Amino acid sequence: MVNLVIMRHGEAQPYAADDSLRQLTPDGQNDVRQMALWLKTVYANFDYVWSSPYLRAQQTAELMLEQQPAECQFTLIPELVPDAPAQTVKAQIDALLLAQPNAKLLLVSHMPLVSFLVESLTEPGQAPIFSTASLTCISYQPGQGGVVQERNRPLALSVLPEI
Repeated sequence: MVNLVIMRHGEAQPYAADDSLRQLTPDGQNDVRQMALWLKTVYANFDYVWSSPYLRAQQTAELMLEQQPAECQFTLIPELVPDAPAQTVKAQIDALLLAQPNAKLLLVSHMPLVSFLVESLTEPGQAPIFSTASLTCISYQPGQGGVVQERNRPLALSVLPEI
């Protein structure tokens, strides 16, 4: 059962006075909406959406939330920044899933963290590269590790109509 989805934010503007203030482009917004619809269709509802405090990740998370039930809880996690240590975030995921074993979590962040996080949760030496708005679906249990069940990206969804 997929209980953890790790997602990179959608395509963002190339420049801003502060990197944390870069916004999603219109194409980035459309890509995220397509991924949100796909995720809802394939994996149904999530209990939690965690996001980086960076604007582009927050915007991505908000668009993903549009396809989730009202009771889905949104939280900004300060540690979900690009260069955060994956082990710190893994410890937070472990704490949530130990307290609530049936919880389903969607996490929105940045490269390289998303890549290193997948590696730390699944198989050492397997740090995938994420294109923007792509995601990795994992079956994960604290103390037992995880298995990647599926990876997807907007270009793979070209059969879906634009939203």
